Amino acid sequence: MSDDFRPRRSVLYMPAANAKALEKAKTIPADALIFDLEDAVAPDAKPAARESAAAAASSGEYGRRELTIRCNGLDTPWGADDLAAAAAAGPAAVVIPKVSSTAYLAEVIKRLEAAGAPDSLRVWAMIETPTAIFDVRQIAAVDRVAVLVMGNNDLVKELRARPVPGRAPILPHLATAVLAAREAGKVILDGVFNDITNAEGFEAECRQGADLGFDGKTLIHPGQVDMANTVWAPSEAEVDEARAIIEAFTAAEAEGKGVVTVNGRMVENLHRDTARRTLAVADAIAALA
Repeated sequence: MSDDFRPRRSVLYMPAANAKALEKAKTIPADALIFDLEDAVAPDAKPAARESAAAAASSGEYGRRELTIRCNGLDTPWGADDLAAAAAAGPAAVVIPKVSSTAYLAEVIKRLEAAGAPDSLRVWAMIETPTAIFDVRQIAAVDRVAVLVMGNNDLVKELRARPVPGRAPILPHLATAVLAAREAGKVILDGVFNDITNAEGFEAECRQGADLGFDGKTLIHPGQVDMANTVWAPSEAEVDEARAIIEAFTAAEAEGKGVVTVNGRMVENLHRDTARRTLAVADAIAALA
């Protein structure tokens, strides 16, 4: 499966200190899991959580789910050991919080490589500070970075903004990060939605994130997975339209025509490119089933 089309509609944080949660994660239909060593783990539980996360990532018991480990920052007593353990465990990626410069990423990557990390180990860089927003183009361009992850809660805090429905105070910053990801050809994930009892608000934020161009959403509760999977999957109507566009272009090219009309609407090459991507994403999602 091409990394460009690997589904990351639903990316669920799981506290690595919670053995029951790690076991339950094997049955949750999330596209990807983040075994969390940072915010979800108390300081005195972090060494044990590190061992649990490494064991889970290397267990082979999570099916086709993409497995990642969120490490503590290098400015903490646990960050360096987290990176070394993750490098040995071999998850798909390490999630690095509060990335604000390429120099910091270079130090993270240096430590991963020193610990024997394989070339396949990617970095997911969290964008959650004003400095990260200003430097997001350079962060996205780092070769080993595969995914940008928005840390909306921290960004709102750092900005002294208000966490209002609709996210108006941070929409310009979210759009800036999406632009950087697209320029670099990288994946970008929307940040978490905190109110797990507000299904209507969560759906609205998912649809807003998809409209903005995010590839999926990070989640804090298993009950959020199904909605994220639905919102970020092409609908049956979108798949049918994509097939119709491609078939119309194929027929037009065979007849030497340069103008194509589908369902009464003129379409161009850019629509064909979008249609091809839609079908590729649908195929990648089907492959996970």
